[in-house]
Amino acid sequence: MEQTPHILIIDDDREIRDLLSKFLERNQFRVTAARDAREARRAWSNGHYQMIVLDLMMPGESGLDFARWLRGQDNVPIIMLTAMGDEMDRIIGLEFGADDYLPKPFNPRELLARIRAVLRRTTESAERVNNDLRTMRFAGWQLEPGRRRLLNPDGAEVPLTGGEYDLLLALLDRANRVLTRDMLLDLLRGRQAGPFDRAIDVAVSRLRRKLEDDGRNAQVIKTVRGGGYVLAAEVERV
Repeated sequence: MEQTPHILIIDDDREIRDLLSKFLERNQFRVTAARDAREARRAWSNGHYQMIVLDLMMPGESGLDFARWLRGQDNVPIIMLTAMGDEMDRIIGLEFGADDYLPKPFNPRELLARIRAVLRRTTESAERVNNDLRTMRFAGWQLEPGRRRLLNPDGAEVPLTGGEYDLLLALLDRANRVLTRDMLLDLLRGRQAGPFDRAIDVAVSRLRRKLEDDGRNAQVIKTVRGGGYVLAAEVERV
């Protein structure tokens, strides 16, 4: 990651763009701001970013549509800004691979804390990968940390978002151990992000679909009633 992280802010509200740009720059970030998805695509093609702060409600192409497009380009972390009551939008945003969300109105200091937590988590994940690049085999599947690549039992690659990769790695590192939602929040989001149990449930559901693991009769990632989740498979490192 570059010494000074570069953040792309996408929001149609000029006051929010200006406020966040000045605030984050005072806190040692480089900032580029865009008012809509069209400007954001141009900015994306002309820069290299470590974080996207994305408003969901924008004129023209929505934030959700832009997030879907972005996930086809890169696994850069995304923090979504949502209206206070739009829980369904937050859930859909997480389905599309957002790493965190923040309801409006918000305190810029809280956004700063979330940005730092996500960037720290991303850095720690990269360092963990560098410390152990051995392939992990489980239930016929294969995760290659060195290439951040998941292969199904037929050898075909299954794409993962950054959040999905981190979740799978956390489960594999602790195979056959029950991980509560709070433990997963600590591992994946950091306590500064605050509790949002549904976010973990959504992330697990999304990962199960990638693993072709039927949630109603899951064999790889099992739900422990009143407890959390467990990756119920032997993991071999080779």
